[in-house]
Amino acid sequence: MGHGDGRGRIVSSADADDTGTSILHVDMDAFYAAVEVLDDPSLRGLPLIIGSPDGRSVVSSASYEARRYGVRAAMPVSQARRLCPSARIVPPHFHRYHEVSRQVMAIFESFTPLVEPLSVDEAFLDVRGVRRLWGSPARIAQLVRERVQDEVGITCSVGVAATKHVAKMASTISKPDGMLVIPASDTQAFLDPRPVRTMWGVGPKAAEALEGRGIRTIRDIRTSSREMLDRAVGPALSARLAELARGEDPRTVETERVEKSIGHEETFDTDVTDRTFLRAELLRLADRVAARLRRAEWETATVAIKIRFDDFRTLSRSQTLPEPTAVGQRIGEAAQALFDQIDRRDPVRLVGVRAEKLRPAGGGGFGLWDDDEDWRRVEGAVDDAVARFGTATISRARHIGRGEGRGAAQHPKAHGLD
Repeated sequence: MGHGDGRGRIVSSADADDTGTSILHVDMDAFYAAVEVLDDPSLRGLPLIIGSPDGRSVVSSASYEARRYGVRAAMPVSQARRLCPSARIVPPHFHRYHEVSRQVMAIFESFTPLVEPLSVDEAFLDVRGVRRLWGSPARIAQLVRERVQDEVGITCSVGVAATKHVAKMASTISKPDGMLVIPASDTQAFLDPRPVRTMWGVGPKAAEALEGRGIRTIRDIRTSSREMLDRAVGPALSARLAELARGEDPRTVETERVEKSIGHEETFDTDVTDRTFLRAELLRLADRVAARLRRAEWETATVAIKIRFDDFRTLSRSQTLPEPTAVGQRIGEAAQALFDQIDRRDPVRLVGVRAEKLRPAGGGGFGLWDDDEDWRRVEGAVDDAVARFGTATISRARHIGRGEGRGAAQHPKAHGLD
């Protein structure tokens, strides 16, 4: 398997057997770093860290040259600089990444209408219906790689398989700038020796729980009893992992993706111990989340918060609401209640609020009494003012004079190393 820095990559030959395959997973290689090199060729071949150089930010991404020193996404930039003192620190340019992403996605859609973007730098393609136009899945994968390189100027890696899960695993193993084809008949042989941590959807905590019971490979998952898996990761996840370990994945490529969550988070210039201020910031972030929900005509059924302390330990808490809502006051109150349940009083460097389990607005209607009617009217007036005059025209009185979070560094999306 690959190691995130290109070591141990496995690739297929151009004439690889792709019998029974129909799904491609295409993943850009070190996308943020690649775009920076595209715009400034003098950076090519250098260890790059994408992040703010102020020392309090975290790594958004890194070039493969930097990864070989142990630099990883979400690592404090200060730590990354200690690991790789020769690295160049490049501030992120998110608008540019989205611009290049649109170019890449347009190439995908020129091959097949069945494209499911997972993020700005990766997507699934279902190519079963376009073989007469373009050739076999492996051939299409080659053409995709060539066109991304020729037309955009960056590289990508492609996994070709019978299922989404195996295709995603294959693209990861082939990085960077590679292609790995897993014919349907080889699916089990491909999966069995892989570590449980390579499975799509297995996070560090689930991996530790499995490994603590001697379940270290996908073969171990496949041959373990359901009772043992249930005890390790719970019934829902254990059922899913058992299915994937057998090579079974009924998920299809979905061209219309529903946004699963909306959130905002904020990193302070200096660590904060004032809990009154932190509660106010949670309410401010909740207002921003709610405004986005209303613009998209969504409501949230679950509110989650993230609190990162000065030692970088991060706590997350979530709460299911009695009724779905897009009212900032209601989301803020839930966020504050979750914060109040945290006993730790150490200085805080980051707070975040996220709306999860989204659903179309108004799906449940209103009851006989609408407790949020007044707040709904107030926030609707705020939305109108913002639409007419811009975001800086109106705010809660308690936020006036604080700016956007007292020198906060905004992170619109958290990424793993690509």
